[in-house]
Amino acid sequence: MKVAEALALRADAARRVDQLKARIVANARYQEGEEPSENAATLLAEAGTTLDHLEELIRRINRTNAAATIGPDGTLSDALARRDTLRLRHSVVTAAADAAAGKNTGYQRQLRSELKMLSALRVSALRAQSDALSREIREIDVRIQRANWEVDLLD
Repeated sequence: MKVAEALALRADAARRVDQLKARIVANARYQEGEEPSENAATLLAEAGTTLDHLEELIRRINRTNAAATIGPDGTLSDALARRDTLRLRHSVVTAAADAAAGKNTGYQRQLRSELKMLSALRVSALRAQSDALSREIREIDVRIQRANWEVDLLD
């Protein structure tokens, strides 16, 4: 099995746990004289089994990510850490550019006599940095996705 397949199974298992949780909560109590629509104990047992499967998938994915080398990015884990950090950096730079440009302030100058707001940051430089970060995120994401379809999942 490839890492990408395991990731899809992990996502399915996580969704299944969420669905089972909602069904358990909906059937954990019922009114006297009526029957719940589903057996909460059975659902709870099924959730436990699904969580055990999810844990095993996560362990195998993490083990594989730590061992699989994908070139200059290092291991898959290294590449994932880099991508996550790039996304956070992009978010900070974009927020700074938006704030410096006066977006989302909730207040607009009404009169000429009011104080003028000045930008403490160069918006154009921040936008260029944001674009460069976006490109780097896309590039590393492609390398990660390629590795996910090429690397076999470890036991």
